Order: sequence, then C-alpha cells, then structure tokens
Amino acid sequence: MLERLWAPWRSRYVAGIDGVGPEPGAPTLFEQILAAPEPEEDTGILWRGQTCFAVLNAYPYGSGHLLVAPNRPAPDLADLSENESEELWAAVLAAVAAIRRAYAPDGVNVGLNLGAAAGAGVPDHLHVHCLPRWQGDTNFMTAAAETRVLPEPLAESWSKLRRAWEDR
Repeated sequence: MLERLWAPWRSRYVAGIDGVGPEPGAPTLFEQILAAPEPEEDTGILWRGQTCFAVLNAYPYGSGHLLVAPNRPAPDLADLSENESEELWAAVLAAVAAIRRAYAPDGVNVGLNLGAAAGAGVPDHLHVHCLPRWQGDTNFMTAAAETRVLPEPLAESWSKLRRAWEDR
C-alpha cells in the first residue's frame, strides 16, 4: 500500500507566498530565486545563461538532482522563443555532462512535467529535471517505506555540480 508523507512546508516553497498560491502577476518561484540577493551557493544557482539557468533542486529525488529553466515564466515548450529553446536544450546537455563528471552515475534521468495534471509543481514555469541514477538506488527505504535517503547535504551537491559545470 502506498503511504503518504505529508510535507506541508513544501506548499510554501512551491507557491512562494504563504502557501496560498501565487497572486496573478506575482513572480514565480524561479523568478524569485533568480532575483534573490543571496550568494549562488545559498540560492542553489549553478549556472546563468542569457535566457536560461540551472539550479539545484532544494527537494531532490536523489543527490545531484538539478533543474534547468528559462529565466522567464513559460508554462509550455511552445511558449519558448527559438533562442530560449536552443539555450535550454544546450543547458540540459551541459547539466547531464556535469552530473556525469561530478557523480559518475550508471544513468541519468532527464524529464519535465508540463502542466499540473502532469505533476508540475510549478506549472507556470517549465523546468527540466536532470538527476543521476545508479543500479539499485531504489532500495528498501524507497520500495517499502516510500522514503528517499540522500547521502550528501545540498551544499556538497552544489559544490560538486558547480565545479563540474565550470570544468566543461
């Protein structure tokens, strides 16, 4: 039987404002991250391009889970300009290369959820998930307890990925 682990603090993270949902016209979570005055190691930003950026996932599926997103909100791939689309996919390629350099995984998941019904946590601002995977990384905790165990702190993941991104 699938168990649920309620994490109400995530609603504030996803909504960005008091867990109620963003006000129309309010900055998306990703716009807030881009505009944050904190250093990139605190915001999780790994790379900034002209139209896109990469950021460490604050609630990762596994260590090394990062997101690539356009700088501006775009709910669907069809909403991207040609330049945004080109830079987004180039950044996804760079993200996969950085993940491989930093973690030497057995495989890499790359995907996006377009729309709330598809599982998008931030449906108005598309983002591509890139995460390393290993044979057997779904152990008894995931299979029996529906719980992920993360072997390294986010700050260490950020440092590894940032170095690997810069070394490309």
